[in-house]
Amino acid sequence: MRNKDSATVTGPVAGKGPVLGIWSAALGVLIFSFTLPASEYGLEGLDPYLIGVGRSAAAAVLAAVALLSVRARRPRGREWGALAVAAAGVVFGFPVLSTLALDQGASSAHSAVVVGLLPAATAVLGVLRAGERPSRAFWLASATGAACVTGFALIRGAGRFSAADLLLFGALLAAAAGYAEGGRLARGMPGWRVISWALLLAAPITVPLTGWLLATTHPRWTGHAVLGFGYVTVLSAYLGFFAWYEGLARAGIARASQVQLAQPVLTLAWSWLLLGEPVDAVTVLGAAGVLVCVALTQRTRVRRAPAADPDAAGPHAAGTEVRTMDGRAS
Repeated sequence: MRNKDSATVTGPVAGKGPVLGIWSAALGVLIFSFTLPASEYGLEGLDPYLIGVGRSAAAAVLAAVALLSVRARRPRGREWGALAVAAAGVVFGFPVLSTLALDQGASSAHSAVVVGLLPAATAVLGVLRAGERPSRAFWLASATGAACVTGFALIRGAGRFSAADLLLFGALLAAAAGYAEGGRLARGMPGWRVISWALLLAAPITVPLTGWLLATTHPRWTGHAVLGFGYVTVLSAYLGFFAWYEGLARAGIARASQVQLAQPVLTLAWSWLLLGEPVDAVTVLGAAGVLVCVALTQRTRVRRAPAADPDAAGPHAAGTEVRTMDGRAS
């Protein structure tokens, strides 16, 4: 009997594929934009390591159910190595380091601005790892966006970076590696499967470590703590990647990642609404600059690696069919 998941493919397709990719990436960004405020909620009663590691352990349960429900094929060969890189970045690196930065005193708004450098880092890794070739105009727009968020961070930090900033820089580099590798994998398997396998690959570490943290850190499950932990578990650690990795695969890692330049703006808004953090004139100007850069990067051209390179382009060459999560052609 043929495994119904064996032919599952998604990725850049002819026609509306790249456009749908941008919209899919935008949905992922919207979900991720609540991550830092939700983590702040969680810190009201939970240890930062419990939030950073526990979210992935709990999400691994959802991943196991999803994979078993469609009898998904197991990754093969070099896919395991790529999944290990993705897991190191988005299962361990970003969640733990960003939560520690918040625990060290960085506000959600400040953290959002520093992490705003993530699209530029992801684009660079997309070039190095996935074989994409952004144009000069693309790099100029990306560099301008990076300069905007860096300048904003320095102004808000009185001209210097703190220890929390260093943790945030580490978090964004880890996330960039995880995004680039996961986006490359999503050319050969659906994005939901990429994050599912990454979570399961990390589960032998995250699950027992979470059990130990629950037993030793004495968590207080306040209303905000439950809400924050629930959000980062179900949405930030899992469902958000369904849309995000699909967007990276369809639109290209470099271009789709630039949609994330809007994430600091959104997080600043949620930080103001949910946490009462101030938004001043400098924030408004920084937000405007970021939005302009997002628009410019979407109008520039990105060339993909030659389709003859199976490791770079995967089986998702233009014109391949797209199948849904349950294996039906769409």
